[in-house]
Amino acid sequence: MLAVTTGCGAAAGERGDAASAAATGFTAALQRADGRQACALLAPSTLDELEKSEQTSCDRAVIQEQLPAGDTVRTVDVYGDQARVVLTDDTLFLAHVPTGWKVTAAGCTPRPRQPYDCTVKGG
Repeated sequence: MLAVTTGCGAAAGERGDAASAAATGFTAALQRADGRQACALLAPSTLDELEKSEQTSCDRAVIQEQLPAGDTVRTVDVYGDQARVVLTDDTLFLAHVPTGWKVTAAGCTPRPRQPYDCTVKGG
């Protein structure tokens, strides 16, 4: 079941569906150990930060991170050009860029009264 919470009118449902599809595409690539496809779904700043912090190519680094690869979407929240997709085993944050929705943070866990703690995130 997909629950979409949005803040942007009639087109927001489509935007939530698109953000959800990008998130599940990212986790499906992780499940297949397809680092190249997973990296194609990362926002440029997140890709750059991952390569810098791991000192290797994105396609290797994203697999080395061993991110959760939950595939069932629990909720999607869209706020303008930003989205949060909560999966069974992970929470992903995404941004809408000219080429579509891209993952800006993954491996995110909530913390009481603090921002999420994310394993992979942009700089």
